[in-house]
Amino acid sequence: MYKALLYKKLPENKVQCNLCARRCVIAEEKCGFCGVRKNEKGKLYSLVYSKAIAAHLDPIEKKPFFHFLPGSYSLSIATVGCNMTCLHCQNADISQMPRETGEILGQDLPPEEIVKKAISYKVPSISYTYTEPTIFIEYALDTMKLAKKQGLKNNWVTNGYMTREALETVAPYLDAANVDLKFFRDELYQKICGVKLQPVLESLKLMKKLKIHLEVTTLVIPGYTDRGNQFGEIARFIKNELSATTAWHISRFFPTYKMLEVPPTPPEIIHRAAEIGKKEGLKYVYAGNLPGDRGENTYCPKCKELVIQRIGYEIKRFDKDGFCPKCGEEIDLVLK
Repeated sequence: MYKALLYKKLPENKVQCNLCARRCVIAEEKCGFCGVRKNEKGKLYSLVYSKAIAAHLDPIEKKPFFHFLPGSYSLSIATVGCNMTCLHCQNADISQMPRETGEILGQDLPPEEIVKKAISYKVPSISYTYTEPTIFIEYALDTMKLAKKQGLKNNWVTNGYMTREALETVAPYLDAANVDLKFFRDELYQKICGVKLQPVLESLKLMKKLKIHLEVTTLVIPGYTDRGNQFGEIARFIKNELSATTAWHISRFFPTYKMLEVPPTPPEIIHRAAEIGKKEGLKYVYAGNLPGDRGENTYCPKCKELVIQRIGYEIKRFDKDGFCPKCGEEIDLVLK
């Protein structure tokens, strides 16, 4: 066990975890909602420090990041556990493991070894992904600090359900974040994910303020995400509260976990959502989980020239160091 960050002691040996927006009050010998933070005699400990359940080399586009180190690979790590209970989680076997089975599995992989691996693989970044990096913040933070010293970038793929304190703690070492903005209805967030919408929106706005490179992903679940005018509302939020240059990934859903009865998203719904995003003034809107679709390409927002072509995770760049090869418009890429 490893001493946890961001908690306060309460009477009767209880503690309050101030890591995620749940702010769990945890009795002695009990765990928080995520299942990986335990109160031992009035002190909070992480149960997943240095316990990597996954450590893989991935294309950065898989995260997905389309404007952050495009065409590179990233060493991707995770522990078990999550602070959400998404019914459609594609990694539920590891994200829900502590809560559903009581197990905490993982190989011993200290922060120093992660950074050594990244250097040996000659990749420019480390991704904290697959589950929710917020719940393994101590492990992630120590790794991020070492990575920064070695000139490596750090990125999180996150649900955004964190406290201001947590985000401000990691911000000096966090270069990029792809945040899931799953719905724009609080009742859907509560029904499908077991949490509230507002903390996610607050995290996104704070990340923008802290100058973290941001990309947003919305998985379109038929009958849920396409209710009402959520596409337009999400696009307006991104433009007005983040920026018109923030990449919005609109991703196709496939049945999984506890939503096996829901059919895959028809491509025409993805395309409709993308068109709405563009009409609302977003410069970079992507149709995700549609390999080979032109909606996965990057086009110059000014002259519409093809700048980056994507087929699956294979990319072909035509930009000139981040500028359009035809008109010279800046394409808003983080290249190093």
